[in-house]
Order: sequence, then C-alpha cells, then structure tokens
Amino acid sequence: MTSHLNFRSLDLNLLRVFDEVMAERSLTKAAHKLSITQPAVSNAMRRLREVVGDELLVRSGQGVEPTPRALALWPSVRDALALLQESLAPGNFEPATATSTFVLAMADATAATLVPPLVQIIEREAPGISVRVLPLTTRDPRRLLDEEYADMAVGYFPAALADLTARAQSGGAVAYDSRRLYDGEYMCVMRQGHPLATGELSLDTYCAARHMLVSFSGRPFGFIDEALASLGRTRRVVITVNQFFTAGRVVVGSDLLTVLPRHFVPVTGIADALVQRALPFDVPPVHVDALWRRRGPEQTAMAWLLQALAQAAQHSGPGIHHAALPK
Repeated sequence: MTSHLNFRSLDLNLLRVFDEVMAERSLTKAAHKLSITQPAVSNAMRRLREVVGDELLVRSGQGVEPTPRALALWPSVRDALALLQESLAPGNFEPATATSTFVLAMADATAATLVPPLVQIIEREAPGISVRVLPLTTRDPRRLLDEEYADMAVGYFPAALADLTARAQSGGAVAYDSRRLYDGEYMCVMRQGHPLATGELSLDTYCAARHMLVSFSGRPFGFIDEALASLGRTRRVVITVNQFFTAGRVVVGSDLLTVLPRHFVPVTGIADALVQRALPFDVPPVHVDALWRRRGPEQTAMAWLLQALAQAAQHSGPGIHHAALPK
C-alpha cells in the first residue's frame, strides 16, 4: 500500500522539532532550545510519526535514540531546513562589513600559536569582527558546544573525534563537524643547564626524573603516563598545572621536566632559557582540530572563521605540519 503524504497539510514546524530532537537526543533539551514545553515536543514527534507512518524514536537511558527510519530521514530534513533558512533569511557573510562575535575555546598553547596571525587576518579582512577566547579545560569540548558557551573549540580531541567517527561509520547521526588545522609534536622540555640537557636521555633516566604535568582538567594522569604505562613504566609527577605557559615558567627555575608542544616553545618568550629533547619513547603526534556544531552560527560565517584559522596556522612557527587549506 502506498502512503500518500499531503504536503499542503504538513506542518513544517514538525520538521524543525524533529531536527532539534535528532541533534540533542533529548526531548527536554530540544524543548529548551526551541523555547517550547517538553509535552509540545512529544506531541510534535507523535504527529510526525503519524505522518511518516513509522516509529522515529525509542527511549534510551536519559534520552532518546533515533530509529533507522529517523536516521535515514534526518539528513534530508536538515538539508531542506538549511536551504529554506538560507532562502528566507540569506546568511551571506561579508567579512568587510560583518560585526559578528565568535567565541573560541582553546588552550593557551593553541591560542598563542593561532591568535596573533588570526588578529592580523581580522584587521585586514574583517575589522568589525570580535573574537572571545575561552580557556579549554577538557579534551572533549562537546558539552561546551552543546550548551553554546563556545561557537568552536580548537585543540587535541582524539577520543571525542574517534567517537564521532565511529558513530558516523555505524550510521549514527552526528551533530558536529571537524577540520584538521595542523599537526605538531610533543617534546621533553627542561631549563638550560639541567643535568639532562646534554648526553643520552634514556627511558630509565626520564622515568627517574621529577616531572610536571600539564592537565587542563587537573587529572593527575596524562597521555604521557598512558604511553609509559603501555611500556610497563611510570614517572613521578610532583606538580600538576593547567596551562602550558605556567609549565614553561616553572621549568625554567627548577629541575623538573615537562612536556610541551614543540611549536609552543618559541612563543613562550623564554625559549632561550629552555632546552628541548626528543622523548625517549613513542607518542602520537598532536592533531589540532577545529570542532563545531552543525547547528551553530550561520554556516557562511563559520566557513570564513575556519578559513581564517587555517590561514593563521599556515603562518605559525616551526614544529607545525600544516593541513591543507579548506576550500
């Protein structure tokens, strides 16, 4: 039997509610974003279910999960809504006349690398633009983006991006986009004149030293410790700080070792007082990515911001392997 859908009688608001529920995976959060009540969202989803003739949601833990029918429907609905919004309220972003404010979340090392060249780009191309930089205190910024504290997060998010990739590959809905900006590497950093500044830096010597950890969240166990654990080794962390700048300042006046991004050392202002040594074990490269919600600010504005950040990365110093500029 063929289902006949009368588009003349279809309430397009149902599609707007569906799109928000799919993005949030929660009726309550969708209601908050839409400024309507949760029962109104439930009623809209019931009406849409009757229209399409299939179940769209199933309860799951604290929220809801889409059915295969909903997953198949969402991309078309999202694209149609975006096209409709663009037609009714064109989001043409003109950098020269724009007065937008972008909120970026990034660590101090990332900000020190990207913000100086970004400011030059803004002054040249978009003098009316404002940027606010928030401290990044997590390796998974999705909550920051979901709660609209930031428009975009820039940093090293291996677990979050792996989770998003796995969801997409399994057919799940993903409400985020990401773009690689650059790759870097971590180095062992110490003061000039440190006993380990010359000669062999072996794994045994490294593990026997006293260390300082940079942890955005304050967790006293980082990816360096995970790499050592995979080798059956440990190190002694005597102090944990939450900023790379602080780590550089502490190291220069002590015998502690720390680990910093190679590209960050030149912008510390004290590079001449520091020594960089290769780590005596393998660690993955630093992938610095931009992550943002697809339902964030207008897409043309976000596209310009992404292009500007990529250009800023191209003008950064040594120790960075640049990604291709977005088209």
